[in-house]
Amino acid sequence: MIKKNNNVTKWVLIGISTVFLFLMLVLPLFEVIYRSFKDGWELYSSAIKAENTLSALKVTVIAAVIALLVNTFLGLTASWLIAKFDFRGKNILSTLIDIPFSISPVIAGLAFIMTFGRTGWANPLIESINEILGTDISLVFSIPGVVLATIFVTFPFIAREIIPVLNTEGRDEETAAALMGASGFTIFRKITFPHIKWGLLYGIILCTARCIGEFGAVYAVSKARGSTFTLPLEIDALYMAGSADSITQSFAVSSLLVFIALIILIIKNFAQYRITKQNSI
Repeated sequence: MIKKNNNVTKWVLIGISTVFLFLMLVLPLFEVIYRSFKDGWELYSSAIKAENTLSALKVTVIAAVIALLVNTFLGLTASWLIAKFDFRGKNILSTLIDIPFSISPVIAGLAFIMTFGRTGWANPLIESINEILGTDISLVFSIPGVVLATIFVTFPFIAREIIPVLNTEGRDEETAAALMGASGFTIFRKITFPHIKWGLLYGIILCTARCIGEFGAVYAVSKARGSTFTLPLEIDALYMAGSADSITQSFAVSSLLVFIALIILIIKNFAQYRITKQNSI
């Protein structure tokens, strides 16, 4: 009787979860795809090939690639430092890594404006550098501002995936290798990296997904369509235009993010499988 009740409870919970996921996740995505192609391939193709869309795609790719490179390096450095060394202020550093998780992205964007904008305390320094070098560097309302905002909001993802792996691994192997005369780079390449490679890939996947989909922080430091807008901002601009064609175009551009998300999801599941397999060995 107890076993029968447990089976009923199990199938009820499975049914509720399936219906919830279908209504909240699968159905909206299908709706985006349907609305994208509802008015025909010609309108869809024109929306994808539009100058503003291509510009937004370019800015999105630039911000994502630079953010990934920076966050991969800083994430690896911070993770190795926190997991492998004891030092004063270690807990503070670990806490600072989580700041982007606890601060609204919009607030992060405004913080960049207040720091690097015309009235920010760092603006005189930036103007001095531009005067010396003869450049016109701007860290807000420009692509560098979009990149900085993207780096800020995505920084924790890689570090937070690697730190638990390094803590589980311990320090014995690295210590033994160091005592035998191995260099730091050799220890990382031969011992540390093989343990963290799938966790690193998983963190990169999560970081990529957030880079591509970030809206709030980027919106605060962006300037105009066709120059600093990313795909999410371009979608918002098309939808807010209000016309029937622009709304359809917004769904067409949204489908790009859906397709990218599906690819990222496939890679993510593969990385999860390899991590689970590695942990079971």
